[in-house]
Amino acid sequence: MKALKFSTLSALLALSLFASFVCAENGIANNDHAALVKHYENLAKEAEAKLQENKAALEEYEGHSYYYGRQGMDLHSHTLGNIRHYEESLKENLSNAEQHRKMVSGQENPINKAKINLDRDSTAVR
Repeated sequence: MKALKFSTLSALLALSLFASFVCAENGIANNDHAALVKHYENLAKEAEAKLQENKAALEEYEGHSYYYGRQGMDLHSHTLGNIRHYEESLKENLSNAEQHRKMVSGQENPINKAKINLDRDSTAVR
């Protein structure tokens, strides 16, 4: 029985340490939305640069496919896969940046719950 409890506790401890490591991986606190906006925008810029590189490589493969032979067909399909991946990554990072941008604007204009008018039927003290 003690071994079961110990193994369960050790597994939970390891999981919590792993979760905290993943959250602190980029060195940004979870509630620092302005820094997260910048982080996701930087990731989006990197994805955009890689996307443009792969699009240029794809044009090269398509324009001079006779230079590459069979290996060129593999490079072509691999580059198409990379383009799809970077487009998806770009879209996801821009979406994350936009979500955190909204959170930043929410932090700048916090709702003061004390000033919200309550319903007349409420029994709360005003």
